[in-house]
Amino acid sequence: MSGSSFNGTLAVFKREFASYFATPVAYVFIVIFLLLAGVFTFYIGQFYERGQADLFPFFNFHPWLYLFLVPAVAMRLWSEERKSGTIELLLTLPLTMWQAVLGKFLAAWAFIGIALALTFPVWITVNYLGAPDNGVIFACYLGSFLMAGAFLAIGSCLSACTRNQVVAFILTVVVCFLFLLAGFPLVLNFFSAWAPQELVDAISGLSFLQHFAAIAKGVIDMRDIVYFLLAIAFWLYASAVVIDLKKAD
Repeated sequence: MSGSSFNGTLAVFKREFASYFATPVAYVFIVIFLLLAGVFTFYIGQFYERGQADLFPFFNFHPWLYLFLVPAVAMRLWSEERKSGTIELLLTLPLTMWQAVLGKFLAAWAFIGIALALTFPVWITVNYLGAPDNGVIFACYLGSFLMAGAFLAIGSCLSACTRNQVVAFILTVVVCFLFLLAGFPLVLNFFSAWAPQELVDAISGLSFLQHFAAIAKGVIDMRDIVYFLLAIAFWLYASAVVIDLKKAD
């Protein structure tokens, strides 16, 4: 990325990131995320009853937390711009389409990253109570952050498809849910009954859960990292294409 490209992306990033904290919405999102993460970990996940020094109950629920909370962040990325008409102003600035798309995405991803980082007391708690494998916990955080980015990139594309934030939210939840379900035996058994094994394997390989679970084991395989990065790149490219097609609407 050239210096001018970086400066353009950084300008959009700063504008968008600051906008999150200009209203109480950001703080409400972070509080809800932390409360739900705590409830799922200590109550539903039975953290203390398990008697094990690990964060499996904590990370096990992350895909389902992201299924609703990340689309709530993503739905406003482009829908609000299109509805208010500010997208025309944004695109008349000396910015490329990619700078605008990447800047907005990175700002939202950084915001979600802050919410994830604020769960550090859970990590401290498990270290106080026992001797967990911190390498595995770090891998889980990395996988969780990458998975959130993939959810967000899908939401960015679908937000660009409509002026209505509610519609963008619902579409994002549905598509992300399909990517989560892709690796479930119920889905794979349905396809294996009539489809060739190559197609079944391809569908299984699209599962966010499968790749996240692989990273969460503590072995950071580059194939899983690359999968999430390619998913992010694909959906961001799709976002740019959709915005270019609809900017005259």
